[in-house]
Amino acid sequence: MFAVIKTGGKQYRVAADEQITVMSLEGNAGDKVTFSDVLLVDNDGAATIGAPFVAGASVTAEIVEQARGPKVISFKKRRRKNSKRKRGHRQDLTLVRILEVIAA
Repeated sequence: MFAVIKTGGKQYRVAADEQITVMSLEGNAGDKVTFSDVLLVDNDGAATIGAPFVAGASVTAEIVEQARGPKVISFKKRRRKNSKRKRGHRQDLTLVRILEVIAA
């Protein structure tokens, strides 16, 4: 049984006992979170597709850790003008473990 959820403006295919990395969520390690924006639930070949969300379906997960992604460098150079800019960015991420998928 798996589901497709939407969080942080992205869609993820999840199943029980998986670990996924999503955009930053509020909470500390060990806290439980519930994703109610479930787009699809597949129960052994019987798929339920939401319009836009599946009514009554939810996914429960546990926060494993709050982490940061790799450093991304944005470097801009304007040739022959002695002008350049270097700026770095690290995205805040949350590692979650899927506990259960609840179908409607």
